[in-house]
Amino acid sequence: MTRKLATAIAAATLIGGAAMADPAAISQSITDIAAGADRHDWPRVRDAFADTVTTDYSSLWGGEPMTQTADDLVAGWAAFLPGFDVTHHMVTNHTIVALGETTASAEADFTATHRIDDGLWVLGGRYSYELVKTDAQWKVTSMTMTALWETGNRALVGVAGERAVAAN
Repeated sequence: MTRKLATAIAAATLIGGAAMADPAAISQSITDIAAGADRHDWPRVRDAFADTVTTDYSSLWGGEPMTQTADDLVAGWAAFLPGFDVTHHMVTNHTIVALGETTASAEADFTATHRIDDGLWVLGGRYSYELVKTDAQWKVTSMTMTALWETGNRALVGVAGERAVAAN
């Protein structure tokens, strides 16, 4: 192996190692939102978001994207999701579509299962994320959900809301 080739391989390995840390950290933030919500680990969910976040669920519910504090978003989820017996948000195929020094865009596919008693509502689709790097952590500033399919009983959402209100 020539010295130039060996130097180029060593440089690529160093650069690649540093570059690979960002996609892993981005993927971790995306995972923390879904897994944290399913486990009702609200500090884990909150830590994955920037202080202000825009969410867009208009493909499922209509309406407009909403920008709010991450604290308010997570508090809303914490008040609502326990109305289900269990949820499981499987977020896979994380793809970094743009990566800068302090900003990134990512996409992921999802299947979200919601259960009350024997009833199920299952939704599938894609998320698009915008992130910003703060210190050593990537924080989600925006997430857009694109619903592609669903099966089961969407009315369980209303039942979960009623159950959550009754529990509080």
